[in-house]
Amino acid sequence: MMLLDKETLGALSSSRILTSMITPAVLISACGTLVFSTSARLGRIFDRVNLMKGEVEAVVTGKIPFPVERLVFLQGQLALAKRRAILIQKAMAALYSATALFVASSLGIAANVAFGSLEQAWIPTLIALSGDVFLFVASALLLYESRFNLKFVTRNIEFIEFLEEKAATRDIPERSAS
Repeated sequence: MMLLDKETLGALSSSRILTSMITPAVLISACGTLVFSTSARLGRIFDRVNLMKGEVEAVVTGKIPFPVERLVFLQGQLALAKRRAILIQKAMAALYSATALFVASSLGIAANVAFGSLEQAWIPTLIALSGDVFLFVASALLLYESRFNLKFVTRNIEFIEFLEEKAATRDIPERSAS
């Protein structure tokens, strides 16, 4: 086994390594937070799709009124849910890629401080900048997906208003005075 010289041991025990690794660690934490919230968004889409599946089954079996209107509404909502899920999956892939690149840059910084030279210092920086690009792409995808989420919610509200309007125009039998 090769013994490390004093200079290498000094570099390894230096606080420069840890302080240099702080920025990637903060970005890793940011990615983790976004992954967590993005996973929750995907879970809510999955739950809503399962509810819509039940509504389609109820329409097909004739258990709920306005079957044509409901099927048109549900087809539109399912298409939006599918687009949202695809966008969220792409955002999550970008977030995981960014996290991996930030971890790699952090390790690269540590290796460069301990063993490298100034001529190699650009490598961890380039890796971190690549992670920044993936973090930007993920953020842009999530912003774009949020527009579909608004459309999804708006269409639900409009359909509820349609049902309320239909219910209000129906003849409601009066209660007999007993």
